[in-house]
Amino acid sequence: MRRPLAPPQLSGPRYNEFIQSQKVRVIDENGENLGVMYTREAIEQAAEVGLDLVEISPNADPPVAKFLDIGRFKYEAQKKANEQRKRQKTQEIKEIKMRPNIDDHDYETKMKKVVEFLGDGDKVKVTMRFRGREMAHGQLGMAVLQRVAGETAEIAKVEAHPRMEGRQMLMVLSPK
Repeated sequence: MRRPLAPPQLSGPRYNEFIQSQKVRVIDENGENLGVMYTREAIEQAAEVGLDLVEISPNADPPVAKFLDIGRFKYEAQKKANEQRKRQKTQEIKEIKMRPNIDDHDYETKMKKVVEFLGDGDKVKVTMRFRGREMAHGQLGMAVLQRVAGETAEIAKVEAHPRMEGRQMLMVLSPK
C-alpha cells in the first residue's frame, strides 16, 4: 500500500498560487502601494510585468504581497543568512588549572591567559585541583579563587561561584 503523495514542503515565503488568502494588499516592483485587490487579479498583474506575487507579511490583515522575482528573492535571503552565520561568534569555555599553593609568577602567567580569554569573548572555567593533604586546606584554594575574581572584576562577572566537586574546586567567569 503506497502512501498518498503529500504536497512538497514550501520553504520561504508563499508566492503566486500558494498564497491562501482571498485578498492581499499589493505593492508593485517600484515600492508603490496599489491597494487591496483579489489575489488572482494581483497574480495576473505580476505576470504581466514578468514577476511573481510574493507574500511579504502574511500576518497582516489583509496580508501584504509584493511583485518580486521569487528566485532572486530566495537567493538573496540565503546569502544574507550565510553572511550572518559567518559573522556569528560561538562562545567557548576555556579552562585554567591551578593549585592552592601556586607561586606568584605562575599565578601571573595564568592570569594573563585568563584576561586574554575574557578579552576574546570566551568564558573561563578556573579549576583548583587538590592533591593529598591539600584537601584539608580548602580555604587556601578558596582564597586563590577569590583573588582571581577580584582581579578580573572590571572585565568579567562570576557566573558560577567557587564550589567543590570531588577533589577540585570550580569557578566560571564570563566577560561583561
